[in-house]
Amino acid sequence: MRINITSVFVDDQDKALRFYTEVLGFVKKTEIPLGEAAWLTVASADDPDGTELLLEPDGHPAVKPFKDALASDGIPYTSFAVDNVQEEFVRLRQLGVHFTQEPMATGPVTTAVFDDTCGNLIQIAAPT
Repeated sequence: MRINITSVFVDDQDKALRFYTEVLGFVKKTEIPLGEAAWLTVASADDPDGTELLLEPDGHPAVKPFKDALASDGIPYTSFAVDNVQEEFVRLRQLGVHFTQEPMATGPVTTAVFDDTCGNLIQIAAPT
């Protein structure tokens, strides 16, 4: 068993696609129109055939309170692996990404947390 697709709830799929591809560096994998939304996935540019991230519309009534609670408490929705948190922090900050937690070593990992502009906090992490 392996993880094939995971998702992040987004408030606007077009905005999310721009952020996740143009800023974070993912590549669009799949886009299948489904009425007002799409089955829209991205993947790592380093592993385009690997795990896909579904940019899932957050229209279900339960999603907004969930996302708001996580963001309000400063809890990241998910975590992405990077080779070097400090280098990625500098790169993303230069692109205008807002960080809610600057790089911080916490035992065996270094993490940082940013706002994905779509209603989520996302953590980046690498071994310290």
